[in-house]
Amino acid sequence: MPFQKINAGKLSKSVVEQIELLILRGVLRPGERLPAERSLSDLMGVSRPSLREAVSELQDIGLLESRAGSGIFVSEDLDSSFSPALTSLLERHDEAVYDYLDFRRDLEGMAAERAARLASDTDLNVIDSIFRKMENAPIGKGADLDANFHSAIVEASHNVMIVHVMRAMFDLLKRGVFYNRQVVVQMYNTRTDLLDQHREINDALQDRDPDRARKAVEDHLNFVAQAYSDMRRAERNEEIAKQRLEHERSQ
Repeated sequence: MPFQKINAGKLSKSVVEQIELLILRGVLRPGERLPAERSLSDLMGVSRPSLREAVSELQDIGLLESRAGSGIFVSEDLDSSFSPALTSLLERHDEAVYDYLDFRRDLEGMAAERAARLASDTDLNVIDSIFRKMENAPIGKGADLDANFHSAIVEASHNVMIVHVMRAMFDLLKRGVFYNRQVVVQMYNTRTDLLDQHREINDALQDRDPDRARKAVEDHLNFVAQAYSDMRRAERNEEIAKQRLEHERSQ
């Protein structure tokens, strides 16, 4: 567990500061359950009353939330930076998809470049481990691993602003606000292409080659944008073809 013994000062304040930093740095994730009170107080070396005081303060400022019968969790709201109205608006318009992919390409490209320079060996081992799971994942089961792979790269950039902005982006994707990765894969048989692209990203990172890592990410997201465009064009063409067929049968 990432928690450490508290050494000095007001104990509850030190607990607040440590948990805040763990959330800020992306170690504790939105929706993640904290250890039970007794276990957490032992891990941090503080009394349970001091821990309760700290948890209460973190709840008051919206970083933690209590769920009846389940425990204390990092707030889910930290992953959701978009209002329901804006999310609905983004979902209804294709141009938002292309802007979303452009944004990801630029920011993730920068994150990959930083990760190639700044990631620790452990960071790179995490990225490589996720990629190996992607290689062995059955068809149709790779979407979560895909998101985890990209998230691990962002986290390896060691920039908290990039981490939290991109988590909001990935949350929209996971909720299907934009495109469905599996539809793109199934319609265009692109699973092999996508895996090869992720392999190139991973290889560039493991070689600690910043320029190559950035280009690999940019090429991958350009490919996804083109695949989405082709899919939407095929859907429109099919709709027109059905109208023609219906008209023909009515003659």
